[in-house]
Amino acid sequence: QVQLVESGGGLVQPGGSLRLSCAASGNIFSIYVMGWYRQAPGKQRELVATITSGGSTNYADSVKGRFTISRDNAKKTVYLQMNSLKPEDTAVYYCNRRATMTERDYWGQGTQVTVSS
Repeated sequence: QVQLVESGGGLVQPGGSLRLSCAASGNIFSIYVMGWYRQAPGKQRELVATITSGGSTNYADSVKGRFTISRDNAKKTVYLQMNSLKPEDTAVYYCNRRATMTERDYWGQGTQVTVSS
């Protein structure tokens, strides 16, 4: 059973930074597309960023230039560096391992990020 465990959330002032981590269990990590999603109260879950096995990245327009997704395959961990945070970035952030043709997708339990003065 694959488990994804997020950490690094918290309360930060506007303009501040946070770094989220997502540690994955299981023997294989490097081949999967990993992503970060977020869900604000009363809103649908939305894509924040993804990173492929080869390191190609994709970002939501709302976070481009402020957030950076990265991965360390040796540590089986994916990161989300969040800079210049805004109140509208407040949400629960979820780590995701994308489904493949033969496997389902997996989600972490989420970590709360609150941007407020």
